[in-house]
Formats: sequence, C-alpha cells, structure tokens
Amino acid sequence: MIRKAVIPVAGFGSRMLPASKSIPKEMLPIVDRPAIEYVVKEAARAGIKDIVLVTHSSKAAIEDYFDTHFELEQKLVEEGKKQLLAELRDILPSGVSIISVRQQQTQGLGHAIACAAPVVGDEPFAVLLPDVIVDCHGQAEDLGIMVAKFMASAAAQIMVKAVPADLVDRYGIVQLEHKIPALGESAPMVGIVEKPSVEKAPSRLSVVGRYVLPGSIMGILARTRPGADGEIQLTDAIASLMQQHAVEAYSMRGRAFDCGSKTGYLQALFHFAARHPDLGAIAKSMMAAEIRDNAIDDVSG
Repeated sequence: MIRKAVIPVAGFGSRMLPASKSIPKEMLPIVDRPAIEYVVKEAARAGIKDIVLVTHSSKAAIEDYFDTHFELEQKLVEEGKKQLLAELRDILPSGVSIISVRQQQTQGLGHAIACAAPVVGDEPFAVLLPDVIVDCHGQAEDLGIMVAKFMASAAAQIMVKAVPADLVDRYGIVQLEHKIPALGESAPMVGIVEKPSVEKAPSRLSVVGRYVLPGSIMGILARTRPGADGEIQLTDAIASLMQQHAVEAYSMRGRAFDCGSKTGYLQALFHFAARHPDLGAIAKSMMAAEIRDNAIDDVSG
C-alpha cells in the first residue's frame, strides 16, 4: 500500500496576491475550511497515513491548523458545542500524521519533492499539489484508483486531462504510446515535457497535479539539472524515469480546480458552496440573486 504522500506548500502563491502576502494561499478558505484540508483528506481517503508537507518558515499557519488546539477544544467542551468540537477534531483524519520538512530555497517542484527524500526513503509515494482540489462527485476517487493501479502493475501513475491547444504552454504535457485512455483508465507514456509551445506539444493532455511514483525517482531528482524557468522540474525527472520504469498517464474522472489562481479559486468556491450539505441551498439562491441583480444593473445602466 502507498502510505506516504508529499504535498509541497513552500511557494509564495504569487498568483493569489495580495491575499497571499501574509496568509498562505493553501489556507484561503473554500467555504468553511482551508483548501489544504480538502487535499489532505483526499490523500487520507486513498489510504495515505503519512502526509509530508514540504514547507517554508512563512507557512507555519498550515502546520498549526493540523495541530491540536487544547484551549479552544476545552472552551467548546465547557460551552457544550459538540458539533463544532467534532468538526475541529475531524480536521486531521484519525491515524494520519503530518510531517514537515523545510525547503530552504524555492528551486522548483522537483526540488521540493526531493526535500522529502529523508522521510520517503525508497518507498513508493503519492504527490498532491495543493493548488489543485479534485472533486469526483461521489464516484470512486481518482487518487484511490491511481494507487490501486500502481499496486497492481508497479507502473507510475500521472493524472492527466485534455486542455485547449492555446493552454498547453502552461502545463506539463504528456505523450502516449497509443490512444488516449478512457476516463478512469491508464495508458503507457513515452514522453513528457514541461510547458511546451503549441507547435512542439506532443498532445493536449496536461498533468493535473496528482502522481503516484516509485521511490527510485528520488535518486533521479537528485541528479536532475534545472530545466524550464531555471528550476528543477518534476516532469524532467519523470522523463528520465521512463527510461527504466513503466510510467502511465491516468485519465481523470473527476473535476479539478486550480485554486492557485483567482479564477480557479472562485470556481472552487462557487462549486463547493453549492454542494455544501448545510449551506448549499442558500448559496445557490444567493448566487442566482446576484446574477439577476447584476443583469438588472447592466440593463438599467
């Protein structure tokens, strides 16, 4: 079983400035809980027991969030607020541990993952990018399927989805050996490149932000030189991994939200507000009223 997951949270979150100037972007709330909680719980549901946060000194709020707040819990006990107390104690799922390591310099995603090598060792592990929240709408979750496929075949799993041609230069893009797999299925990869031009992109299948990798990639990352943007890229290490290990592209079933961008953050906020068990109905009503009122303002203006 895959027991460890690496979540890199050391970045400055420049796409979310000015909000992320003093608040880690991972702590920005999606309705009533921070984005990072959605990602950690996704990992836990896939059977992950050890969450390795690759962090920075300015991101202590993330570690504090998953720690126990004894005084607050005691206050809730005294006030008889059992539901709130239960929600606080459910932030970190039972049996799951948070382990923090520091990334002293921001040198790219590959470098961030390599910082977790002393904790991961030679075990296979998952990587979840905290900017990406995945919602599978009550179906079997993509990460859990990826873990099961890795355990069955030992082939590394890279989650992908198709993007418009004019967006391929923003993502890692994969090249397949044969045809695109059906949703929820995997297919052998023969190439991967970081942020290619439209003309040089081998496909329109972009890497989404979920990986299940063999422990051997840590040694490859240690030897990987800076690539695109002058950073150590995980995509370059995966390209090297393909020379010695099977790597497959997994076609995601769910919906991904890029919460590291303002547009993606708003999409996630609207989506999860509408699906919230307590607030969903009123959220939908408020959004509909806002659309109606803005339409009236536009006409009258």
